[in-house]
Amino acid sequence: MSHTSSLGINAFMADLMAKNPAEPEFHQAVHEVVESLNTFLDENPKYKHARVLERIVEPERIIMFRVPWVNDKGDMCVNRGFRIEMNSAIGPYKGGLRFHPTVNLGILKFLAFEQVFKNSLTTLPMGGGKGGSDFDPKGKSDNEVMRFCQSFMTELYRHIGPNTDVPAGDIGVGGREIGFLFGQYKRIRNEFTGVLTGKGLNYGGSVIRPEATGYGNVYFAREMLKTRGETFEGKTVLVSGAGNVAQFTVQKVNELGGKVVTLSDSSGYIYDKDGIDDEKLKFVMYLKNIKRGRISEYADKYKVKYVENERPWGEKADIALPSATQNEINEVEAITLVSNGCMCVSEGANMPSTPEAIQVFLDKRILFGPGKAANAGGVAVSGLEMTQNSMRIGWSREEVDNRLQNIMRSIHETCVQYGTKDNEFINYVDGANIGGFVKVADAMLSQGAV
Repeated sequence: MSHTSSLGINAFMADLMAKNPAEPEFHQAVHEVVESLNTFLDENPKYKHARVLERIVEPERIIMFRVPWVNDKGDMCVNRGFRIEMNSAIGPYKGGLRFHPTVNLGILKFLAFEQVFKNSLTTLPMGGGKGGSDFDPKGKSDNEVMRFCQSFMTELYRHIGPNTDVPAGDIGVGGREIGFLFGQYKRIRNEFTGVLTGKGLNYGGSVIRPEATGYGNVYFAREMLKTRGETFEGKTVLVSGAGNVAQFTVQKVNELGGKVVTLSDSSGYIYDKDGIDDEKLKFVMYLKNIKRGRISEYADKYKVKYVENERPWGEKADIALPSATQNEINEVEAITLVSNGCMCVSEGANMPSTPEAIQVFLDKRILFGPGKAANAGGVAVSGLEMTQNSMRIGWSREEVDNRLQNIMRSIHETCVQYGTKDNEFINYVDGANIGGFVKVADAMLSQGAV
């Protein structure tokens, strides 16, 4: 990178940070994209002239609102709701709702910004958005969650619609929450329409939607491995998290002949040297989806190692699939992974690797799949759910899975097209950022000053 270019990036970032103070995750996400686009924009001045970058980092609309609800004791509680409608150049806003105490404006702006590029890469006509609340569904009764969801949707409904903005689930928002949200939207609007994705199969959902993010990440990693003549067969795999993404990651790795040895949650991680087979995975699904317990219970049941308050990146493995949350692999952990023989890291979560960690992976030339490419399977199948809702039909499991595999293959091809360097090394970060940007930017140019 030339000195003048880095000055340009620094000036751009200084301006962004002044306008958006105290939003470190948003700054981090933008900086990564701007770095990737730097040379590309110099070579394609039409985007600079139209100030596309300045427009793309500014949300088209931000909605913030109060969510009052009554708990089981009869006490009034108040949370804050958000929806960031980031960019609609190529389709209606699309992106999940996250219910978690850490939710704030900066985190949602980072997620919405990433979503714009991710949705662009899927080849489907979807813009980018994200939303949620600082409400914590953990420890709440079904009735409390229902009352919260109904209050949340009572405000949100006026800002969304099947051709405007189609939310989905994310951390803290699973099938139960989507059902309550959908029921309230239908009740208020008096219409049955595909306004949310991740719905139950009995009311307009798509098969493979719950599995899609985890499956998609494994399919993407499989494409990366192919470029080096490798497969999952016989490989040891580290997975973090124990929720939806992690569970179906384990299932698909098992299917492809790999062995997953770790899972984690916010309290620590388990290490099972024999591998988490399908039988053990059933227990994890019961533990996390129904009992809503801690992963340490797995260690108690199967008498395996449990490490409190740590992440699994110190263990030895061939492949790492971070599937928990943002910034869960730091520089030291990245160095440990690589020195332990890890040859491939593919992100099932959103931005789980810090910039310093990513630099380690790129410097060491291992296969590294950034989240906006690798975990796009979830929103891809959400897009397929929207299509099925519009057509009033449902596709078979096989058909949806084939479409998902084709989409992940196509995303991989885009990354290779835009990310291959002179020395034949594929920089998937640059590939995903430039590939995602071009489609959105060209649509914005076609539409004028929007």
